[in-house]
Amino acid sequence: MGLWGKKGTVAPHDQSPRRRPKTGLIKKKMVKREKQKRNMEELKKEVVMDDHKLTLEELSTKYSVDLTKGHSHQRAKEILTRDGPNTLTPPPTTPEWVKFCKQLFGGFSLLLWTGAILCFVAYSIQIYFSEEPTKDNLYLSIVLSVVVLITGCFSYYQEAKSSKIMESFKNMVPQQALVIRGGEKMQINVQEVVLGDLVEIKGGDRVPADLRLISAQGCKVDNSSLTGESEPQSRSPDFTHENPLETRNICFFSTNCVEGTARGIVIATGDSTVMGRIASLTSGLAVGQTPIAAEIEHFIHLITVVAVFLGVTFFVLSLLLGYGWLEAIIFLIGIIVANVPEGLLATVTVCLTLTAKRMARKNCLVKNLEAVETLGSTSTICSDKTGTLTQNRMTVAHMWFDMTVYEADTTEEQTGKTFTKSSDTWFILARIAGLCNRADFKANQEILPIAKRATTGDASESALLKFIEQSYSSVAEMREKNPKVAEIPFNSTNKYQVQNPQRCPSTFGRTAPRPTY
Repeated sequence: MGLWGKKGTVAPHDQSPRRRPKTGLIKKKMVKREKQKRNMEELKKEVVMDDHKLTLEELSTKYSVDLTKGHSHQRAKEILTRDGPNTLTPPPTTPEWVKFCKQLFGGFSLLLWTGAILCFVAYSIQIYFSEEPTKDNLYLSIVLSVVVLITGCFSYYQEAKSSKIMESFKNMVPQQALVIRGGEKMQINVQEVVLGDLVEIKGGDRVPADLRLISAQGCKVDNSSLTGESEPQSRSPDFTHENPLETRNICFFSTNCVEGTARGIVIATGDSTVMGRIASLTSGLAVGQTPIAAEIEHFIHLITVVAVFLGVTFFVLSLLLGYGWLEAIIFLIGIIVANVPEGLLATVTVCLTLTAKRMARKNCLVKNLEAVETLGSTSTICSDKTGTLTQNRMTVAHMWFDMTVYEADTTEEQTGKTFTKSSDTWFILARIAGLCNRADFKANQEILPIAKRATTGDASESALLKFIEQSYSSVAEMREKNPKVAEIPFNSTNKYQVQNPQRCPSTFGRTAPRPTY
């Protein structure tokens, strides 16, 4: 009898059940490799999308979203549950026990473990053939084992400590996105942005997802991380190119808006974004050795060759001089162990750790101790500080009007430093700071002190908003009485903002201070 397959064929008796799992395992591996290969080929293909060609009505229908009110809160939750958070899939991390084992048995530690084992073998041979053997080899074996254990644990502790601090930095200032849901503007974590969301961006923001723009005012984005273009690229709602990477009405995830403002619909999130495709391509790249790791590996190979050569030479000479086999083997082990630099591992670890601690005192964390070795050839370190290691929160400290510098009163009860609030100049200055300002308070915060209320908008504009709300009057009422007619938004090129309120006789504006020489 036989077993019937799917196509009605009979399986022969010699295909025993014991052989099938092995064949099945091989087939599974081959299928997995083929699937990985197909996935990589798909990722390497050109980006295919048609969202940049669609009209606003077609976009609204495709993503079932109101272009003025955005998604409802319930609909956004449903999409988030369906598609998952707006994050890139992190690369596979190394388990902590594997990191610990690498510190104990990797690189130079393996050579010391070999020396410790050989010493213990030599001592065992002496015990077997001698009534009162010397314990030198036993002591040396214990010392080598203790040195490797201490240095390994110390290195693992240093790297684990730095890694935890770096992880805490990621959660210190979570990236936010300004979305419109249910007709209200709200600030949410980027991970909660969903397909079809209405998102607003301004100069200084990072684009939270792939966006199809529906409106823009002087918007420019920095695509250098994606396309390599060094100059900021203009963005507008107009369809300008068949290629989605070249058209002006698409903003890509993780690029930076350098100036202007824009509003767009989210057309891709997470791994589905263009940046997500690139991240998937780069995640398969192998990580090379650090220079010091390569040097240590070369040194281990050199020491091993020299030690084995000398050990075999003395082994042969011992036999030629009339020593027994066991004594010759002990000579062989002794020569090999004598060529192992026992103190080198501890010396390297201590030197790297001391350097890492010196850098920690300068507020520079070293994730991998081996990375310290490359500092000798480093001339300049470039870093972006604002919003990375700071919370990007500002307050008004001083004012200058009527040819006098005044210290601002930032206390909730206005009991701090006083200044002349009856001045006509202060009246004009306060109106400009409140009206020529795009920041706003989030909803449902009336019970909170003004200084602790969350805002939407630029950090400097938020500082002006809170100050005017405390020191002058309600900014919301001021804006209601003087609705905006036209505006030129602030950007890094012009360094000014101009607004024309409806019921004011003149145009208001604010500008960055000009340097004087």
